[in-house]
Amino acid sequence: MRTIGAAAATAVVLSLALTATACGGGTSTDGGGSNDSPGTLTYWASNQGASIEVDKKVLQPELDKFEKRTGIEVKLEVVPWSDLLNRILTATTSGQGPDVLNIGNTWSASLQATGALLPWDDANLAKIGGRDRFVDSALGSTGAEGEDPAAVPLYSMAYALYYNKRILADAGITRPPATWDELVADGKKIRAKGKQVLGAEGANVSENVHHVFVFAQQHGADFFTADGKPDFTSDGVVAAVKQYVDLMAEDEVVPQGNAEYAQNQSVSDFAKGRTAMLLWQSASANLASQGMSEDAYGIAPVPVRSGTPGAGTQVNSMVAGINLAVFKNTDNLDGATEFVKFMTSDEEQKILNKAYSSIPPVAAAQADPAFNTPANAVLKDTLARSAAALPQVADESQFETAVGTAVKELFAEAAAGRTVTTASVKARLEKAQQQMPTK
Repeated sequence: MRTIGAAAATAVVLSLALTATACGGGTSTDGGGSNDSPGTLTYWASNQGASIEVDKKVLQPELDKFEKRTGIEVKLEVVPWSDLLNRILTATTSGQGPDVLNIGNTWSASLQATGALLPWDDANLAKIGGRDRFVDSALGSTGAEGEDPAAVPLYSMAYALYYNKRILADAGITRPPATWDELVADGKKIRAKGKQVLGAEGANVSENVHHVFVFAQQHGADFFTADGKPDFTSDGVVAAVKQYVDLMAEDEVVPQGNAEYAQNQSVSDFAKGRTAMLLWQSASANLASQGMSEDAYGIAPVPVRSGTPGAGTQVNSMVAGINLAVFKNTDNLDGATEFVKFMTSDEEQKILNKAYSSIPPVAAAQADPAFNTPANAVLKDTLARSAAALPQVADESQFETAVGTAVKELFAEAAAGRTVTTASVKARLEKAQQQMPTK
């Protein structure tokens, strides 16, 4: 949407000044950057599992396999989500970072605008098998419209409603809620049985943005105008944010303590049977690692305002996922490209996405029976029919930080027993919009 230049540089500097929920090669003396040796790559992986140690157990055998095949050693660092964006942005300005890295797909356009990432033009895509290997929904979150992708899809995910079968049955609820009104009504029955209703991560700015984006879509609103300008205070956006925060403030569906949650605590509560429902991205592997049997819970589409999920205002998830990027000034471009080819191969896509209960963005890998279970069917159907990509604009990371923080502050107000009004929501969103870069 925007050209690389002064505006992009301003966006990066502003992002560095903000707190959020990678980059070029070159030598590094701290062990965090790439190595001049053509036999070595450095890789920053995002924390996909229940812990960093879980990720290492998943990834290291595959990296060893790559080294055996190619002779290239991959030095792995799993970076927590709380640090990842700021680490990436620091690397784009310092030139000190890994050769290959994971990025949240919502950051693709904003990181693309820095000019630090390798563009995946037709020639580069041909080296890893071509554009047609990837499903369209995943490619839609790889960079600004009309530009070559800044990264390639690695894991595809969608939000779903996870529900504890026993807790719902004990409350006399025979099916999961399909609308928000049904969820609020079911919540009263669940609380009457002494259980909490719905987990949330009120202090996680990225999670907050993901949810209020979906609520805004359901209200027929968006956070940006057609020409990419922030529009955080429209009636639809304000109503959407208030509806989400009201799950705690008014409806008593989300526990007040969840206003402080930011590191998967809501997943843990659900796995331990403390809450009846959870809104999460592809949570099955995470729940299994915490000892929750697949028989104990069901998976349903995220509720909508009315009817069933589908096109238009019946959006019920953002197009979630992880992309794989290479920094343009890596000292080992051939090795980095070969690594991306390996990680997006049909074989590895099956292995990695099974491990993380995500959906392969590579079409051929989706044919594996493991991705056609009832649980995965919900996720695949959501991605195909009722998910929308977050705005692919250069200021997306600032948008996540500013709006996500506004929602965090509103949850804190609700948890403190203060009334959340349309006016107070609009005031927080006005403040968030003022924090966005001016063009």
